[in-house]
Amino acid sequence: MSSVQLVEVGPRDGLQNETKVLSVDAKVELISRAVDAGVGRIEAVSFVNPKRVPQMAGAEEVMSAVPRSDDVSYIGLVLNRRGLERALTAGVDEVNVVVVSTEEFSQRNQGCSVAEGISAAIDIVRETRAASVFSTVTIATSFGCPFSGEVAASWIGEIIAQLVHGAAPDEIALADTIGVGVPAQVRALADIAAAEAPGIEQRWHFHNTRNTGYANALTALDVGASALDASIGGFGGCPFAPAATGNIASEDLLYALDRSGLSTGVDMDAVIKAADWLGVALEKDVPALLGRAGGFP
Repeated sequence: MSSVQLVEVGPRDGLQNETKVLSVDAKVELISRAVDAGVGRIEAVSFVNPKRVPQMAGAEEVMSAVPRSDDVSYIGLVLNRRGLERALTAGVDEVNVVVVSTEEFSQRNQGCSVAEGISAAIDIVRETRAASVFSTVTIATSFGCPFSGEVAASWIGEIIAQLVHGAAPDEIALADTIGVGVPAQVRALADIAAAEAPGIEQRWHFHNTRNTGYANALTALDVGASALDASIGGFGGCPFAPAATGNIASEDLLYALDRSGLSTGVDMDAVIKAADWLGVALEKDVPALLGRAGGFP
């Protein structure tokens, strides 16, 4: 049986767009449930300004309380040098730095131009490597932008080339931030990423806004993805993207992977229970379908 890494982003992307702000204890509970389910990589926190994204407040407190194990790698998302300093001090195992591919979204999301974002990411990757910490660069709006519309795959290739020339990260993640992508785009971007960043692992991040997220994820596996992001319960979205909807749900993705003969080492039933718990904590219906559909056969 082949295998693929599931990167659980629920504690970060899953919570950052929710109206209800969870306590530090609740965030730790969510992360602990993911660990108990067997998830090996968890994007646990985001070191951003809590005044802009109050849902991400308490990152240091969360990191000081999460269960530690050699089998679990905790990822901290950063946007700038200050965020990196906080992440390294908090003891993250991995750093994920975001570069936005379009100008208006870059300004709204992190207050800088695309060129400035690329330059900052290169500096962060260098410092992360110096600290012997694994680095990922996520290219947001790789498939399309809510303000600028279509994003050419060739432009994403140029961004990747600049990153690799400046300081090649350990992993490149291509994000469909608003859920507009289709499998043909996945294939085109995978080919370009492989050409511009040979030997660098590809991670993919999909939202299911137009019901193409799972098809995109399975297509990414066909073209060499090493890791797929997903969120417990299918919660998620971006506070700076109008009408942003949730990530692909971890439990629904696990169902597709398990039925396709791909091993993740994650207990799907435990993830469903975690999703039910999160729905209660957020006082919302769970977007994922699997828990409602029941088991199979």
